[in-house]
Amino acid sequence: MATAGTIVSKDFLEKLLDTEKLKYCNECGICTGSCPMADLMGKDYNPRSIVGKILSDPEGLLASDALWLCAWCYRCHKRCNQALKLPEIFLLIRKLAVEKGYTASVERAFQKIAENVPLPLITTLACFHPERAGLNREETLAKIAQMHEDYLKREKIKRAQTVSEERIAVIGSGPAGLTVAYELSRRGYGVTVFEALSEAGGMLRKCLPCFRLPRNFLDMEIKAIKDLGVDIRTGNVIGHELNLNGLWREGFKAVFVGMGAHKTQNLKIDGVELKGVVHALDFLWQINSGEDVKIGANVVVIGGGNAAVDAAREALKKGAKAVAILYRRSREEMPAIPWEVEEAEHESVKIEFLVSPKKILGEGGRVSAVECVRMELGEPDESGRRRAIPIAGSEFKRETDMVILAVGEAPDVEFLPKEILLNDDDTIWVDPVTMETTLRGVFAGGDIVTGPATVIEAICGGKRAAESIDKYLKSLRR
Repeated sequence: MATAGTIVSKDFLEKLLDTEKLKYCNECGICTGSCPMADLMGKDYNPRSIVGKILSDPEGLLASDALWLCAWCYRCHKRCNQALKLPEIFLLIRKLAVEKGYTASVERAFQKIAENVPLPLITTLACFHPERAGLNREETLAKIAQMHEDYLKREKIKRAQTVSEERIAVIGSGPAGLTVAYELSRRGYGVTVFEALSEAGGMLRKCLPCFRLPRNFLDMEIKAIKDLGVDIRTGNVIGHELNLNGLWREGFKAVFVGMGAHKTQNLKIDGVELKGVVHALDFLWQINSGEDVKIGANVVVIGGGNAAVDAAREALKKGAKAVAILYRRSREEMPAIPWEVEEAEHESVKIEFLVSPKKILGEGGRVSAVECVRMELGEPDESGRRRAIPIAGSEFKRETDMVILAVGEAPDVEFLPKEILLNDDDTIWVDPVTMETTLRGVFAGGDIVTGPATVIEAICGGKRAAESIDKYLKSLRR
């Protein structure tokens, strides 16, 4: 191996230390403790170790497959007491690795993704983003698809030798539910997935824009899960003709609840009933369903999460001449993934920070403007973010012909029995280790537990729940 500095120059390291504030890292390990990929991959992925190698072994880091396993969820950044953006720091080093021809490490990373991360094509598209480092996305997907297919062929042989009579019901076919179905079917269990929509995929199909997740890849993943023996029943709304008692009567021995957070929260201001005002989840679902959605020329999106950014980018791609996101706090408090925010701005989405709507104005029953007020930040509130306080006398109007509301999503938990304990925000309380609810034999994961989060976080929760369900069912045999 070349000595340090011959491939990774001293200038590069000094620039990395200064511009990315790496010199302030205190090696507390919060990044690793917060990381869903570290949870999924175990000893094969440790963000803290990668940070340490930037100075101690830069050449070895370029040749490390772990460098390619960051899933861009930014949980490390959100919890880091120095606010280091590790995904972007790792990206700089990945770009250097590509430039210097370290291809073997990339291939090893692809193999680990194909064999250890459920839904590898979906996660590559929605989470890993190899194209950001200069790799060809289509070639990457083709390689991972072939690796995953070879892996599943071996898994099907194993499954045939371990078929179990116990059956598990999975409510919801989003990333958490599909992960549970995938993991448990590989272990020989009979799994039935109940999905309310007419097609499987949950929030992946309903709300993730096609430019982020082309539907043919989602269909490929679902087909692979069906080929493992999973029964997916669409058009089944839990709480109507089907409920938990009915699932027990059908003979299911365990239930996983992974319905996501599909219920939009309302903005409590005047004018939300005007024509031209839509909710972000409804807007995204209409577009993903192929409906002919009328897009305004001048669109305003209210909110600062991932749904707000996705809706803004989608509106621009569908023909809007101008799109602006209004967010009441600063960029630092914005909950959307920072890289997605930067890509939206690069596509000409304008983001106005420290601005909050007071009312939506209309003419002839249709939206014509938003009356806003400028904000300033005060002390942190219960969420840990600084409280947004209106500035007296700063009101102004912003003309618009379409308003997209993206002020939050919540789980719809009305169908759950009272034995299942809920948190104050209507998410399901679960044991953080086993993912079991307060009702024995019922487990939960994904957005219905965490609130709106990333795909990789939902997959991580689903995989942990699958392991616990396996242990639970084995304990019943004793």
